[in-house]
Amino acid sequence: MDWKDLLASKVNDGTLRREEYVPEDNTPARTPDTLRVTIDRKGRKGKTATIVEGFTCPEDELLEVAARLKTRFGTGGSARGGEILIQGDVAAKVKALLTEMGYKVK
Repeated sequence: MDWKDLLASKVNDGTLRREEYVPEDNTPARTPDTLRVTIDRKGRKGKTATIVEGFTCPEDELLEVAARLKTRFGTGGSARGGEILIQGDVAAKVKALLTEMGYKVK
C-alpha cells in the first residue's frame, strides 16, 4: 500500500478530515485619526474654505470621506496629501459628521 492508498483510506473512513484554513489577523487595530478642522481664506480671493487636516489613512479612504462630505453639504472641494478642502464655512457641520463617522475631531 503506497501513500496515496493510505491517504484515500483515511479520507474515506473519516479519520482524516480536511480543515478549513482560517488566516490569522495580525494587523494591528487602527486607532481613529485625530483631525483638525479650520477655516481659511488666504489665497482664495476672499472665499471661505473649511480644511480638515490630520488624516493618516490610505488615499482611497480619504477620497471616500471627502466625497461623503461634499455630497452631504452640496459643496465642492478636494482631497489630497492627507487633507480635505470643502468650499464654504461648514466647520461645525463637518465636525459633527466626522464625529458621527468615528473620527476624533479638535
